[in-house]
Amino acid sequence: MSESSAEARDGRDATTKRVTRAIAIQAAAVSGAVHLLWAWPRLGDPSDPRPYVFLLGGAFAVGVAVATLRAPEYRRLYALGAGTLAGFLLGYVGWYGAAAASALATDPLAIVAKAAEVVGVAAFLALYRLAPPTSVVLERRNETKSAEKTGDNEDPTSGRSDS
Repeated sequence: MSESSAEARDGRDATTKRVTRAIAIQAAAVSGAVHLLWAWPRLGDPSDPRPYVFLLGGAFAVGVAVATLRAPEYRRLYALGAGTLAGFLLGYVGWYGAAAASALATDPLAIVAKAAEVVGVAAFLALYRLAPPTSVVLERRNETKSAEKTGDNEDPTSGRSDS
């Protein structure tokens, strides 16, 4: 494998990807945690549907953060993360309407959540742009599995084999 194709395989700036990925993970986890913190004490009020929706949405956001931490770079996962956090933002504006700014100013948890969501949407969209298409990631994974089965221990960074 040539050095230029190894660089292409590793993707664009790896340091930028790592930092952006860490920011996205933290933003999704913070947003999910804030939603869980807000919802938990309000679960007994059957007239307000938000605690139940926030409980599910917060758990889902934390799940996206964990999947982003553990999974290879999948564009679909990044789109899901950006969409989830954007959904929280749009849901807030939809719930409060024109009074969203004044409601935000009086709720410290909402300020933290909305800040994390804005940062998270930006980070997930940046990851989406930096990541290769999912088909490329799956092809790489299949190549790695077939190389492990055949005992081919090629070092992808140097283009040389260990043997």
